[in-house]
This record gives sequence, structure tokens and C-alpha cells, in this order.
Amino acid sequence: MHPFAFLLIMVAAGAAVVHGGDPASNTPAVQFWEQALPGTPMPQAIADLVQEGIDHSPHVEHYSALPSISACILTNTICDARTVAETGLFFHQSQLHPGSVMTVSFPPAQSEPAILPRDVADKVPFANLLDVLAAFNIPAGSAEAAQVRDTLSRCEAPPLAGEVKTCTTSLETTVSSAVDMLGTNTGVWVGSSVIPRGGLPRQPYVVKGVTRVVGDSYISCHKVPFPYAVYHCHGTKQPGYIAHVVSLKGLHGGQEAAMLAYCHLDTSDWNPAHPAFEILNTHPGGTPVCHFTPYGSLGFLKKTEGA
Repeated sequence: MHPFAFLLIMVAAGAAVVHGGDPASNTPAVQFWEQALPGTPMPQAIADLVQEGIDHSPHVEHYSALPSISACILTNTICDARTVAETGLFFHQSQLHPGSVMTVSFPPAQSEPAILPRDVADKVPFANLLDVLAAFNIPAGSAEAAQVRDTLSRCEAPPLAGEVKTCTTSLETTVSSAVDMLGTNTGVWVGSSVIPRGGLPRQPYVVKGVTRVVGDSYISCHKVPFPYAVYHCHGTKQPGYIAHVVSLKGLHGGQEAAMLAYCHLDTSDWNPAHPAFEILNTHPGGTPVCHFTPYGSLGFLKKTEGA
């Protein structure tokens, strides 16, 4: 057995005994959140993923190369436009108004990798591809290995001009990195899409409401494909985008969601092959590109004084 495998199994078993299924409020990750972001509630999706990381070791559960629409948001990414279009991830700014109808589909929460406790995340491999494959029994040359390689490449790539970025492997490092990038832990708004655990089945959804989240600077932390939760966090000192909370209700099934969404006003530095351009029939530097954030991704915003 690989030594990292033994570590993950032992830690997961120990956590189950200590916590006994107690809610995530008893975990070090949540306690850290409350200290680092006083007065800022933790999104329920994040609390659920933290608890999932305590209850289940990612080593003993098969890692499958499921499509990750979250990675398709990143500005330098290349994804299959047809596959992404089916999700309704990208949309036009003109669609952001009550009464607008969008066809959307998001996968169930169970397909998302768990957030590992920090003491585990600090010990399992991340930066070295071969170590990751060995620790999680991922065959070299498989689709899963390709996803891991792509994630490591994204994390190692230099930031764009004017951009700050990092990749994080625990909730604590994600919060610390976001706070460092914002330059403050006071007056910080943190949001995540509120999606039913079963996901959103593909159907038309009507926009019931749109609320702009006003801030001076934004840090977006997107989950990227990996056997456990890894966040790609990035932002710019001069944000060229706007955050909204968009309330959706299914026209046929009645499902409801409160989606965190961004509209990027300046896409001039984006990869010309980005799927959003084909889906929205635009180009780098063209009309704004808006997108929803999938389950488990996070947005950190330094609120404008007086807002």
C-alpha cells in the first residue's frame, strides 16, 4: 500500500470516531473560518464539503474524470464548447433581469470532491504528478491522469498581467490566500451558489431576481479537477467584472437556486479559443461574458464602504 494511502485511511477513520457525524460546526476548518472572517457566515455548500472530507477518504473512493464546468470558467482554459453550452454556464449580460429565461443544467453535489481537513491536505501530494497518481491509484495515461496533469499545469502557469493567483488544497489556505489578496479580513462578503444537492436538471429556468454585490475588489476561487478539493483562486487589482446573486426557478420542475454570477466586462486577455466566445458569439475584448459559478466554488469580495 502506498504510504499516502495509509495516511488518508487512518486520518479518515480517526475523524469519524472523533466527530461521530457531528455537524461541520465542530471542525477546525469552521473554527478557522470564524476567526479569519468574523461575522461572515460560511456558505452551506462549503460546510457540507468540509463534512464530506471528514466522513470519507478520497483514497478509498474511485476518482472519475467527470467533466468539470468550473475549470471552463478560467480565462486561459480550453473546453468543448458544445458540452459547456449544454450546461447554460455562460450567458449574456442582457439576460440578467427578472423574467428572463435561461436553460441551465448543473450536476449533483455528490460529484464534487470533498474538502480535506488541513492536517490531511498538508500531508498528501499535490505538486508532483507521479506522487498524486500513485497515492490515489490513478493509472498513468488515463483520463483521470490527464485531468490531474491539466490542473497542475494551470496552477503552475504564471498569472496574467495585473492578475494575482494561487492554488489551494484546504479551506484554511483558500481563506488565507483570498484575504491576503484582498488586503483585509474586515468588510468581506463571501458567496457561493446555493444549488439543490441533487443539482439542477436541464430545463428552462426563469430569473426571479438579480442582486448586484457591490465591492472594490473580488477574488474568485474555482474548484478544479482533482481527487480532492483544489481551488484556483485569482483576481485583479483593477477588477473588470461585476458580481451578482441570481435567483432561478425551474419552469417545469420547480427547482430553485440562488446562483453567484460574474459578468466580465473586459475579456481582451482571454484565450481566443475560450468556449464562452463561441457560445455567446463574441470574441476577446467584445461584449461582456457572464457566467454562473458551480457548486462549491467561492467568491470573496471587499465591500465598498457605505455599500
